[in-house]
Amino acid sequence: MLTYYSAGESHGRGIFCFLDGFPAGLEIQPDDVNFWLAERQKGFGRGGRMRIEKDEVDVLAGLRGGVTLGSPILLAVWNRDFNNWEDAMDPWKPPTGKRAEKVTQPRPGHADLVGALKYGHDDCRNVLERASARETAARVAAGAFCKKLLAHFNVGVAAHVIRIGDVEADVEDVPSNEIHERSLESEVRCCDAGASERMKAAIKQAKHDKDALGGIVEVRSWGLPPGLGSYTQWDRKLDARIARAMVSIQAVKGVEIGLGFRGAARPGSAFHDEIIYSDEPSAGMHYRHLSNNAGGTEGGMSTGEEIRVRIMKKPIATLMQPLRSVNMETREATEAIRERSDTCAVPALGVIVEAALAIVLAEAFIERFGGDSVDEMKRNYDGYVAAIEQR
Repeated sequence: MLTYYSAGESHGRGIFCFLDGFPAGLEIQPDDVNFWLAERQKGFGRGGRMRIEKDEVDVLAGLRGGVTLGSPILLAVWNRDFNNWEDAMDPWKPPTGKRAEKVTQPRPGHADLVGALKYGHDDCRNVLERASARETAARVAAGAFCKKLLAHFNVGVAAHVIRIGDVEADVEDVPSNEIHERSLESEVRCCDAGASERMKAAIKQAKHDKDALGGIVEVRSWGLPPGLGSYTQWDRKLDARIARAMVSIQAVKGVEIGLGFRGAARPGSAFHDEIIYSDEPSAGMHYRHLSNNAGGTEGGMSTGEEIRVRIMKKPIATLMQPLRSVNMETREATEAIRERSDTCAVPALGVIVEAALAIVLAEAFIERFGGDSVDEMKRNYDGYVAAIEQR
């Protein structure tokens, strides 16, 4: 079983990632991870923090000579901004200085209030530092390892922005193998050039209005064999695991697999994907579907068709024109705090959801094909593909 955890605070020493159960023998280089860490920091509408940090992975355990060992992998992404926050965030010394002032004005839409109540804190900084989306740097680092593993089995993963605010792109027919290149050409990671410019204009207007924008990202995966996941228990269902991973990302409030909510008005005859038998197998699968409204899963298992997931991210909770709040010390009405923030982080979400999906799929691959090494996994995978190709 692949186990993934993260640790670290937004302005602490760094963000850390722990991967256990990752197979031995996978070759990986710093650029395989650092490229995606850099992409996470880009995107039209990002704030000042992105100009401070230059995220790079530091491997603390589990790798030797650029090859995974099969032992636990420990990754660090160090925070450069810790130099400016050390007096306030030192693990041992009492907080001092301007930045150490208590945060008592929770932001609507953030973990501040409930986290302080749950854990008994009188300073919301003890909550917001960990609840921050800075944590997603760990997911992106872990996801880079998992994407590299999936690529060994010819499985691709790519995401693109399809909506920011009220601007929606026309990208339904974009081939999956073009998403990566086309989205990287856009400052908002959108494959529709015209929509990209309208999205940038909407972000500029939101910044002028001291507001924030959310949006929708689509992530796809292709080349998967059928049968990842299981129908036998709720927590083994692949689509359930994907949905959980996506909703766990900061500010994500909606997940749609396949047609999802868009299919609610359709009768069954116009929703379900009819089955045919093809002479040309894909990952051993001769049985194919004439459509993919189910988004690549049926009964909690991969079907062999593309995984398609849409993720809705709400606007960022920190607003430069703050909403009403309550001072938790005086209980008097006040404005929410203002932390350094983005106007729109939807483009970065594209990088993050790729990583999140890759982690789930890698977990399902390791679970299904086992093996302590990549070579052993490949032998098991090849045997499975050969068996289903005879069906």
